[in-house]
Amino acid sequence: MVFTRITIDPAVCTGKPCIRGLRFPVARLLGLMAAGEARETILRSYPYIESEDIDEALRYAAFLAEDETVELSPSVPAK
Repeated sequence: MVFTRITIDPAVCTGKPCIRGLRFPVARLLGLMAAGEARETILRSYPYIESEDIDEALRYAAFLAEDETVELSPSVPAK
């Protein structure tokens, strides 16, 4: 999968994946969305972020989650 809006540069945000070379980490954008921020609010608050950046950040997160294995504790049966 190719991500044209996600860049990784050791000189920008210590090499964390960022939106289009900006000093705006993908993790920050995903965190805003996970906290319930509406797309429109994000776009209004950060005018340099584009709707396509949000779409690609979500695709990037899904791509990473596809390969990630995390050991979870066993779930407690419901009573």
